[in-house]
Amino acid sequence: MNLPNLLTLSRIPLMVMVVALLHPWEEKTIPWSWTVALLLFLFGALTDWLDGWLARRLGQVSDFGKFMDALVDKIFTMGTFVSMLALGIIGLWALFPILLILSREFLITGLRLIAAAQGKTLAAEKAGKVKTVMQITSICLFITEGALIHDLSQTEFLASSSTWIQPIGQAAQVTLIIACVLTVYSGINYLVKYWKVFIGQDS
Repeated sequence: MNLPNLLTLSRIPLMVMVVALLHPWEEKTIPWSWTVALLLFLFGALTDWLDGWLARRLGQVSDFGKFMDALVDKIFTMGTFVSMLALGIIGLWALFPILLILSREFLITGLRLIAAAQGKTLAAEKAGKVKTVMQITSICLFITEGALIHDLSQTEFLASSSTWIQPIGQAAQVTLIIACVLTVYSGINYLVKYWKVFIGQDS
């Protein structure tokens, strides 16, 4: 197991830690838990770029790395989205967009497994990378909104920044909708491009 792949897999425990920090425990022992969660999530998002860069730099690009990078991206973002929805951090209005995103991710992952069974590795498309960035941005904005409300509620900073809370929340919602549209678009684009591979013919 090389360093780039370890960085890729590290996003899974990081996601679990973020969700644990956001959970409304009756007795929280970690101060500034929302802010810590945001920093951990940002670090996890950074590893999404860092693992690929290191793999190319060290000459350790592999089919396993390409497949796991795309798969772990989905676990990292969708695990956080679903958890935030379950915890009430995101309103029920987001159920439909998140279900659309989740359905697309499961579908494309399944099709990638079919391609892998045929000895083919399908790397992530540019549109897919853009939608991942939008998903990560949306999650960061939702957590930032929570950090302003929960972590900064007793500080002087909130008094001067309270006007930021509503715009950040609205930006998070808009970004989620954009991410949903891009996710569906990239899924359709992926299907069209690799359809012959999926049905067992050479592309």
